[in-house]
Amino acid sequence: MSIHEELAVQIAQLRSYTGRPIIQGILGGQGTGKTTLALNLISILEQMGYSTVTLSLDDLYKTYSERLALQQQDPRLIWRGPPGTHDIDLGLNVLNAVLTRQNPISIPRFDKSLHSGAGDRTTPDIFTNIDILLFEGWFVGARPIDPIIFDVPIPPIINAADKAFARDINQQLVNYLPLWERLDSLIVLCPQDYRYSVQWRKQAEHQMIASGRPGMTDIQIEEFVNYFWRALHPELFIKPLITSPQYVNSVIEIDANHNFTKLYHPST
Repeated sequence: MSIHEELAVQIAQLRSYTGRPIIQGILGGQGTGKTTLALNLISILEQMGYSTVTLSLDDLYKTYSERLALQQQDPRLIWRGPPGTHDIDLGLNVLNAVLTRQNPISIPRFDKSLHSGAGDRTTPDIFTNIDILLFEGWFVGARPIDPIIFDVPIPPIINAADKAFARDINQQLVNYLPLWERLDSLIVLCPQDYRYSVQWRKQAEHQMIASGRPGMTDIQIEEFVNYFWRALHPELFIKPLITSPQYVNSVIEIDANHNFTKLYHPST
């Protein structure tokens, strides 16, 4: 049985056990394969007779105009993505609608190509009778940590401004806890080395440029990834999670070539 099949069986058993729609969280950083995993799970679960839908954390971004206003308030939010750039109430409404079997359900969608790549909300998808919602994103389920941890530099969180940014984003995570409380289960995609995401992003951008589409330079990619590591550093936020059975049900280990090498469950 493949890792995908094993996870699908696990999710189906949880759906059967609860006797109601469930929210399955999937946490994974850039290039870990969240979207591919979700598509594979949908395919298997649909074959098993379960109506399965995905919701990305990206689908919950504030609107373009709201994010422009947010950037005026805090110029450090130069990219969409960090905690604070999402509409949490929208997310809660969707998760609650799924859990209480509301029909039909409107699932928000976000088009990253709008406004020259800044992105904006687009037409939502409408579903009925959802059994399983796969809720995926780069910090789905991540929890605030003790801010004293930021006193010790961990690249790229080095200077006073970096530490202030990290502390502020960490505080923003508190607002997301009501969303995580709706999760019935959480899968974490965990690279053997978190730094793989830089090389994965470079590979993806090089392929885009080779195909004639615009892409970032290697230096721009490093700046981009470092920005998100300053916001939520994988070593500080993911490591504690994958040893916390009260929050995480399954961990998938990933090698440098994107292969899923191991599936395990945090021990109590």
